[in-house]
Amino acid sequence: MEGVGLKPDDIQSIVDLAKIPVTSKDVLIEQQQTHLPFGGWLAVPPNTLRRIFISPGPIFDAQGNETVNVEAAAEAFQAVGIGPGDVVLNTFLYHLVPAGILLDDGLAAAGATVVPTGPGNTDYQAQIALGLRASGYIGTPSFLKIILDKIAEMNVPKAAVPIKKAFFTAEPYPQSLRDLFEGEYGMSTSQAYATADLGFIAYEQPGQPGMKVSKQLIVEIVNPETGQPVPSGEVGEVVCTTFNETYPLIRLGTGDLSAFTDEHKTHIRGWMGRVGDAIKVRGMFLHPAQLKGALAAINSLENVQAVVTRPDSRDMLTLKVELADEAADKDTLVEQIKSAVQTACRLRIDQVDFVAPASIAADARMIVDARTWD
Repeated sequence: MEGVGLKPDDIQSIVDLAKIPVTSKDVLIEQQQTHLPFGGWLAVPPNTLRRIFISPGPIFDAQGNETVNVEAAAEAFQAVGIGPGDVVLNTFLYHLVPAGILLDDGLAAAGATVVPTGPGNTDYQAQIALGLRASGYIGTPSFLKIILDKIAEMNVPKAAVPIKKAFFTAEPYPQSLRDLFEGEYGMSTSQAYATADLGFIAYEQPGQPGMKVSKQLIVEIVNPETGQPVPSGEVGEVVCTTFNETYPLIRLGTGDLSAFTDEHKTHIRGWMGRVGDAIKVRGMFLHPAQLKGALAAINSLENVQAVVTRPDSRDMLTLKVELADEAADKDTLVEQIKSAVQTACRLRIDQVDFVAPASIAADARMIVDARTWD
C-alpha cells in the first residue's frame, strides 16, 4: 500500500480494493523467503497458530482457530448431499499440505463420518469402500475412476458399488467422467475450485450452471496485466481477499483464469487455465523454479523439460533430459532424478526420456501441459 501511496483509511468498500496491487503466488514466495516465515502477512505470533502447512513453492500456510475454511467446505459438501449418515473416503493428502485436514474438518462440520484414507493404495481403497459401505468419496475424479476400475476387477457389479456421492477438486472434472459416474454408477457428483492458501473459492451446485462463489471470500476477476476488475463474462485472473484474522491475504492472485457468469458476480465458470508457469499435476502444483532447484545438484544434466499428459484419465509426468555427459550411467541418473523430484516437489516422475543434445529449444517452457480434457 505504501508503494502506491495508499493508507488503510483509503479502503472503505470492495470497490476500493482495486487500488491495492495484486500479490501473486511468486511474490508471496519471495516475501516469505525474505521475511521468514510468513512474509509479514501473519497477524499473530507464529507459536500461537493451530497448524502450519507447507505447500509446493514452498509456501508456508498458516492456520489459526478461525472456521472460515471449514464453513466453506461444509457448505460445498452439503450442496451435493453429503451430511449425517454418510461414510466418506477422504483421499487427499494429510501431511504437509492442508487439503486432507481441511476437507476432513469440513466433512465433520457437515455431519459426515470421515475415513482418512489419503491418496494411493488403490487395492486397499477398494476394499475399504466395499467393507465399510462408504457412501461418499472426496478426491480427484481420476483417482475415483481408478478405484472403480479396481472394484470392477473384483467382479462387483456397478449397482453394488456403495459410493453414491462424490465431490472433486484439485483437477478438472471432464464430461466423460461425469457421464460415467452419474450415468453408469448413479452418483450425485459435484466439484469445487479451491487453493491451499484460500480454501474453497467456489463450488458446483448439482443441476445449476457455473460455480457458486463462497461467502467466505471476496472474489474478483481481474486483468492479469493491470490488476483491475474486468466485466462479467470476460476471462481474467482469480484474485481473492480473505476474512481470516490470523492470516489475512489481501488481493492474492491465484494465477488461475476464470470468468463471472452473472452480473451480480455470484457465480464463476470454474477453472479455465493458468496465467503463470506453474502446472497442477495429480492435485499438486509443479513450479519451474522448484523443478530446477530439485535437479540442480545432478551435474550430468544439460537441459530438462517436464511434459504432462493424460492417458486413460490419469496424469502422467515425463521428464525429457539432455545430458551434459553422454557417458553418464543412465540407470543411476534415472533413480537420482526421480528421487530428487519426489523429495523436493512431492511428485512422482513416471518416465525419464533421454533426448538428443539441443532437442529442447532454448526458449522452451520448462513445464509443458499437453493434457486434453475431453
